[in-house]
Amino acid sequence: MFKKFLLAVVLSASAGCASVPITGRNQLSLVSDQEINTMAAQEYQKVLQTSRLSSNAEQTAMVRRVGQRIQQAVETYFRQQNKSSQLEGYQWEFNLIEDAQENAWCMPGGKVAVYTGILPITEDENGLAVVLGHEIAHAVARHSNERMSQQMAAEGLGGVLSAAVGQNPSATQNVFLQAVGVGSQVGLLKFSRTQESEADHLGLIFMSMAGYNPDGAVSFWQRMAAKQQGGNIEFLSTHPSDATRIADIQRELPEARKYYTAR
Repeated sequence: MFKKFLLAVVLSASAGCASVPITGRNQLSLVSDQEINTMAAQEYQKVLQTSRLSSNAEQTAMVRRVGQRIQQAVETYFRQQNKSSQLEGYQWEFNLIEDAQENAWCMPGGKVAVYTGILPITEDENGLAVVLGHEIAHAVARHSNERMSQQMAAEGLGGVLSAAVGQNPSATQNVFLQAVGVGSQVGLLKFSRTQESEADHLGLIFMSMAGYNPDGAVSFWQRMAAKQQGGNIEFLSTHPSDATRIADIQRELPEARKYYTAR
């Protein structure tokens, strides 16, 4: 155990740090984007193969329309910041899955899924933009990569994913599943409070850049909180929604509004 702890300290100190867009927060990065994006793409296909895609053409088109607008906003922002290389290897996909879960997620590399169960709560395109902005923010902020790097360091798996797979494939696979939220736990990763707040912050800005009104985020989270009163919601089981979160969003709205132009 001490050796694992010592290795984690050494890796944390010696590894090159990445930084989150907009917030500038430094984060541990032991896993290459190419490796984690490739693994995520494989798992995404497994999800699609074992799920039932929605046959509702209008709702499916809405999910793809909103997703692609936010995608374009993200790509424009990164290009303007001369950081387009951070999105290399992204192969965006937006799919609507027929499932009562009130949930949505975005894997590394831009692999997005929305469950039909959350659409009554989003109510319209703007509400959906709140959700997709938040989930896409998790991906472009490399939160899964950060989680996996932290777990690899803690497990003593080293700093190269391919090498770790060769040394201990079972442990590495478990780390990946926990970090990306796939398999039986797809989309249910419990990000840290720091990462959740960061996704809220970035999500507001990305949806604003895409021409969606960020003020709608407050009413969306209020609806989610009200729905939670009647029972457990998958989306809220991993995305805490409370007065503090809503207050934080309200505090961040003036910044987000600067990027907003109605379409």
